[in-house]
Amino acid sequence: MKLKLDITPDLVAAMAAEVKAGEKAVTAAMREAGTGLKSSWRTQVTGAGLGRRLANSIRNQTFPRTGESLDAAALVWSQAPTIVGAHDTGPLIRSKDGFYLAIPTEAAGRGLRGRRITPGEWERRRGLRLRFVYRRRGPSLLVADRARINKRGQAVASRSKTGRNQVTAPIFLLVPQVKLPKRLDLDRDADRALDSVPGLIAANWVEPKIV
Repeated sequence: MKLKLDITPDLVAAMAAEVKAGEKAVTAAMREAGTGLKSSWRTQVTGAGLGRRLANSIRNQTFPRTGESLDAAALVWSQAPTIVGAHDTGPLIRSKDGFYLAIPTEAAGRGLRGRRITPGEWERRRGLRLRFVYRRRGPSLLVADRARINKRGQAVASRSKTGRNQVTAPIFLLVPQVKLPKRLDLDRDADRALDSVPGLIAANWVEPKIV
């Protein structure tokens, strides 16, 4: 007696088709998860008032860069990791040299390209010397004498020879350390993206048709 087993469709072809479907599903799922996480992080950054420029530093990339794979992965990162990381962790910041941290007041204005101005830069730009004022309670100060406050609320050199409208303006607050408030929760969105992956794989898995 002879027995003949005929499998239709072909088992090898069916398995290959399932692997191909899996590769597509996993890759598509990781692409969606990565893109969604990038969008969530950018929304967090802008929602915290940190600006569109910093939000746009959040990027993502799916691997492999071309083709599909069951081992597909998504990478989401920031091109400004120090700044984003600081707002995510809320660290305690101290001066590198063990002295004071100079926190500019509104009268200090901004530095070049909108950056936070330093005492040295302020003196060079305003043509005024800063004077140290020690206070037992509250932060000590760097003040500018014989200054005037312009329409922007910034201290500039006074040209008055009579002393009219001249003020002694606090330009910097001096503190030994500052606790940066935690304004972001990146782990929360990352965990949500990770939890969504199985559902995304299932949603993107298209049953292959075996001819």
